[in-house]
Amino acid sequence: MQTDNRLFDDLAKVASGAIHTFGGVRDEVETRVRERFERLANEMGFVTREEFEATKAMAQRARLEQEELVARFVELEAKVAAAATAGSDSSHTASSSKIKKARTAQNQEGNEPSPGN
Repeated sequence: MQTDNRLFDDLAKVASGAIHTFGGVRDEVETRVRERFERLANEMGFVTREEFEATKAMAQRARLEQEELVARFVELEAKVAAAATAGSDSSHTASSSKIKKARTAQNQEGNEPSPGN
């Protein structure tokens, strides 16, 4: 009976050692497979998650800035259009008054006797 216990104890130790060894082998295989996939991804031009997230954040900031610039551009266009409209009205009024003055001067010159008469 004593020998059976000893045999089972030895088998348990061997099995425990084998499980521990296979665990280490599994970790080693997992590490090698991961390294190979990373190398393959680099060769194919894939980017890491960190690089992707950084680029994504940069693109979001650029899009937000572009939208702000578009809004500012529209606002400036509206100001320029308003100024052009106001300037056109005042220049039209100024032009009209200049034309009236010129016509009045011509009429006065036409009604006055010429110096030679």
